[in-house]
Amino acid sequence: MASLTQARRIVVKIGSALLVDRTHGGLRQDWLVSLAQDVAWLKKGGTDVVLVSSGSIALGRGVLGLPITDLPLEQSQAAAAVGQIRLARAYEEVLAPHDITTAQILVTLDDSANRRRYLNSRATMEQLLSFGVVPIVNENDTIATDEIRFGDNDRLAAQIAVTTGADQLVLLSDVDGFYSANPNTDASAKRFDLIEKITPEIEEMAGDAGSGLSKGGMKTKLMAAKIATAAGCRMAITEGSVLSPLRALENGAAATWFSAESDPQAARKRWIAAMKPKGVLQLDTGAIAALQAGKSLLPAGVARISGDFQRGDAVAIADAKEHTIGHGLVRYTAEETHLIRGRKSHEIEALLGYPARAALIHRDDMAL
Repeated sequence: MASLTQARRIVVKIGSALLVDRTHGGLRQDWLVSLAQDVAWLKKGGTDVVLVSSGSIALGRGVLGLPITDLPLEQSQAAAAVGQIRLARAYEEVLAPHDITTAQILVTLDDSANRRRYLNSRATMEQLLSFGVVPIVNENDTIATDEIRFGDNDRLAAQIAVTTGADQLVLLSDVDGFYSANPNTDASAKRFDLIEKITPEIEEMAGDAGSGLSKGGMKTKLMAAKIATAAGCRMAITEGSVLSPLRALENGAAATWFSAESDPQAARKRWIAAMKPKGVLQLDTGAIAALQAGKSLLPAGVARISGDFQRGDAVAIADAKEHTIGHGLVRYTAEETHLIRGRKSHEIEALLGYPARAALIHRDDMAL
């Protein structure tokens, strides 16, 4: 089983049923305080933490006096608008005593499907984590309609794990793992401690049932596992209603762990290397040496460019003899790259007319 304390970066998904008391619609404050203690414990050990938290609709529903049933879209969005501000404040208040700064990030499915938005989200979260901030991520329920929704925070959490390059994803749920059948209706159901590969037989075992407040059933958790593990991120499903649920998991609480296919960086590099390039950046010898030393590609090192590419597209990286030495995701369009190639980073703003990032291709978005 994986140890949380050995992780470089952990994404933790928190379901509505854990966070919000069904009887009065308010927060389970004692539980949230204990979760904050867990987060502080992990961060003290040098682990980055991202929280993907449900709860805005459930909280807003309680404030507005709406029933615990499926709501019309407009009522759900209104409840989310009321509940989201309370949710963000609650996390801020419980983490502040540990000198932990929080940030709120609201996303939709469009933000991960659109390459430009994906890169913006990745860069923002990477910067927040470098500052020691704990991002609190949720689906933007106030604007998301069916065609741009994840629909459940299990898959959203998996996508955030991919976006941030996390090596562990923990789904705090109302069940203590993945079972061969529904344990509530089948006494012979067996919980798996470890699933090394998601086979068709495993997929057939997944059920649809979720709790009254959460939308995610076991099928969505299995889909999350497929997304996360393919990107090199181990995933756990564990019962999260106990106090200090992350410490409980570390100390051997019942859970199902899904093995990662590789590590996050290796998986990302393979993905980038497999993409069809939309253009070519030809570099000088100094830039090639810098890349081989682990540096990002700066505009100053680009001698020639070809192709018609947009921000976020894959491009080939070539040497002076036009031999391809790698691939990367470019942060500027072809037109912008023409303007800034061969120039120093401090000149970019004057050339483009707006402040922009120094790297043309960041080292994390490059496979040599």
